Amino acid sequence: MSSLTVQTSGAAREAVDRHVPALVADGFAGKLFAQDPTLWGAAAEEESAKRLGWVEAAEVSRPLVPEITALREELAAEGVDRFVLAGMGGSSLAPEVITRTAGVELFVLDSTDPEMVAAALADRLERTAIVVSSKSGSTVETDSARRAFARAFEQAGIDAASRIVVVTDPGSPMEASAREACYRRVFTADPTVGGRFSALTAFGLVPAGLAGVDVAALLDDADEAAEVLREDAEDNPGLHLGAALGGTEPLRNKLVLRDLGSGIAGFADWAEQLIAESTGKEGTGLLPVVVGAGGAPEAGAPDVLVVDLVAADAEDAPEGDAVRVGGSLGAQLLLWEVATAVAGRLLGINPYDQPDVESAKTATRALLEAKPEPTAPEAVDGAVEIRGDAQLLRGATTVEQALRHLLEALPGSGYVSVQAYFDRLSWAELEQVRPLLARATGRPTTFGWGPRFLHSTGQYHKGGPAEGVYLQVTAASDTDLEIPDSPFSFGELISAQADGDAQVLADHGRPVLRLRLTDRAEGVRRLVRAVKALAG
Repeated sequence: MSSLTVQTSGAAREAVDRHVPALVADGFAGKLFAQDPTLWGAAAEEESAKRLGWVEAAEVSRPLVPEITALREELAAEGVDRFVLAGMGGSSLAPEVITRTAGVELFVLDSTDPEMVAAALADRLERTAIVVSSKSGSTVETDSARRAFARAFEQAGIDAASRIVVVTDPGSPMEASAREACYRRVFTADPTVGGRFSALTAFGLVPAGLAGVDVAALLDDADEAAEVLREDAEDNPGLHLGAALGGTEPLRNKLVLRDLGSGIAGFADWAEQLIAESTGKEGTGLLPVVVGAGGAPEAGAPDVLVVDLVAADAEDAPEGDAVRVGGSLGAQLLLWEVATAVAGRLLGINPYDQPDVESAKTATRALLEAKPEPTAPEAVDGAVEIRGDAQLLRGATTVEQALRHLLEALPGSGYVSVQAYFDRLSWAELEQVRPLLARATGRPTTFGWGPRFLHSTGQYHKGGPAEGVYLQVTAASDTDLEIPDSPFSFGELISAQADGDAQVLADHGRPVLRLRLTDRAEGVRRLVRAVKALAG
């Protein structure tokens, strides 16, 4: 049975009191579930008219359940019980949350790092099927993973087509090529649902269901929540959460997301993409700051709203300027989608477009075609090459000096963004720099693994307020990995993605410090040591 609780205090409570009565009077919830595209203004109407299918996804997706179950049983009978998901952004984050919460195995390959790709290929290939998931059907990371697995299956004497499952939009390039290649199964999703709102569609359900999750129960949960969320009532939790997120005055545009025992594994990472990509545009937006075991030193900043994810039956009330959200997984997926739609309305933006995401992709393509020679570093500190604008670096010769100069460029209302372009599974220890930098600055600090954050907070970095400073960390690899029938390798691809994004950030006037680790282990140690010195 679904359950939802949203409690607010301080500025969040004031926002609820200020905005919810007007939202109810306007019939916002009912209009939303009736798929009214006029809710976000005339400029957003054309896009919104094509992107509101998510409000009925739990119902529309129901016929998928027996199809997924039948395919899982077919594969199990053939000895296939390990699943890899090749997807980015909305195609990967929701399935990861769903499977981790259910405690079932799914290898989420959302990286172009050659070492992470190699690890995915090396484990029990004879028992593996891959789900290739892309709305557009042209996502370079996803297509590269498909090519690598197809080649690996063939080399192992396995019929590649029998082990590849595709999830895409109808009419996409991948749908046509997958059917021509006679892949094991092609699932087409509702094209009226944008990627970050697709958790309850084929994009979320197929990989999770094949891995062993009871996706019917997930849909039941969301269906029950919908009955509450569609009501134009002053106790509607979707209206409360959306008003708290987008309606504070002055706007508290940094959302510190803390998990205080919600029982939903990794939910904040999914919410991060949903909120940042939906709202970070036109110089405004909400920046989710996902914090973990290292705590949240920035929680007391005046432009921060603390959002705690708690168990459904948690009774403690929030304190200060805060929100507490509890509920079961299917219910929360729909709740946060509704809240994001509400926040978009209050911010005066279109929550369904992502105008700045393509810029990094364009820069990446140009670099892959040109294949420029790498630039020499401005300085080298042991296993770390230091690059950046001369005005930013100001002659820095050590990692600590360069970091200090980057943080000195941080505005009083700013944030720090750490972006690490290498294997997130093997080098999770690097995430400890996030709370250390937050402690050193007292400012909100985010941490994203590249290239997956490009499909998430990357939109906010370019389209949101010009408040950030950016630390990009890349890493050399002892081995590279070929992308079959491609003019570039995985190593070249991830390097171009990092270079391209740094170029776009610099073009937007954002301060970017680039550190390249020539030795991963030693470079991580040196970087962590420098950050600890700054944190004191």
